[in-house]
Amino acid sequence: MIEDTMTLLSLLGRIMRYFLLRPETLFLLCISLALWSYFFHTDEVKTIVKSSRDAVKMVKGKVAEIMQNDRLGGLDVLEAEFSKTWEFKNHNVAVYSIQGRRDHMEDRFEVITDYVNRSHPSIFGIFDGHGGESAAEYAKTHLPELLKQHLLNYEKEKENSVLSYPSILEQHILSIDKEMLEKLSASYDEAGTTCLIALLSDKELTVANVGDSRGVLCDKDGNAVALSHDHKPYQLKERKRIKRAGGFISFNGSWRVQGILAMSRSLGDYPLKNLNVIIPDPDILAFDLDKLQPEFMILASDGLWDAFSNEEAVRFIKERLDEPHFGAKSIVLQSFYRGCPDNITVMVVKFKNSGKAGEQ
Repeated sequence: MIEDTMTLLSLLGRIMRYFLLRPETLFLLCISLALWSYFFHTDEVKTIVKSSRDAVKMVKGKVAEIMQNDRLGGLDVLEAEFSKTWEFKNHNVAVYSIQGRRDHMEDRFEVITDYVNRSHPSIFGIFDGHGGESAAEYAKTHLPELLKQHLLNYEKEKENSVLSYPSILEQHILSIDKEMLEKLSASYDEAGTTCLIALLSDKELTVANVGDSRGVLCDKDGNAVALSHDHKPYQLKERKRIKRAGGFISFNGSWRVQGILAMSRSLGDYPLKNLNVIIPDPDILAFDLDKLQPEFMILASDGLWDAFSNEEAVRFIKERLDEPHFGAKSIVLQSFYRGCPDNITVMVVKFKNSGKAGEQ
């Protein structure tokens, strides 16, 4: 009996050290003790129960101390984190954005529409900065407006123009990167940013991506359709390009270019651009809305995609489209609850009457 008791004590010690903070483990512990008491009815069990109760009280006290002193959890911390929020809603688009556990907010977003005159396609942008907020702020402030001005002229002369939505996107993304490099390098500002831009017209959706922000669409059958593909250093195409440029990738929590940047393309990042290991070239995809008959699309920084897959995000939002933010707020908070350490920005754009997306 003594040997059995010592074995149980050892087991309980391991459980308490590794798993006691989990509520389901406490429940299983109680069940185990009850079963042991039922079969053996020994005084040793009473001692074990008392010791376990004391241990639980000690752990609870320690957790409360951590919450208060180190601010790693609890309602006060959540309230503090969620007070640093940005939100937007207009017609068919809603955005919810939180600083989360980061010391600074480096995410930016922009929405430019003309639902009345339909003088240009709607413009939706997500910019996830790193190394500071200046690159994301510059892209957010200048790129959508430049696109708007060009698209206003393009719509008037579309039939005779050699340009297209993809070519216009590429032209201005590369142009804004060049401007940004000149401006930021002059002040030795090493900041960079992702760039995810969607142009939405009546029958066409065009998405340009640089970096690891991501877009996904829910089609008429509820399927998740990728609107972009992340630019990551471990991808074969990107890895070969980096190697040809004389660079390298190494693992430091994640695969990083030159051991620094966890994406292989970006805007800004002038030191890495000078080495030619990071490029600003966007991948651009076009989608036929009449064919897809989409219900909604999600554009988000990687804070969301660290916690959700494309398919899971689509299912989550689909069940919450009737909420005030079309599910954007709910999925942002859920990402935070799942432990995302990053800024989190989610934009949800609802489509109306299947292929008539531009009539929102």
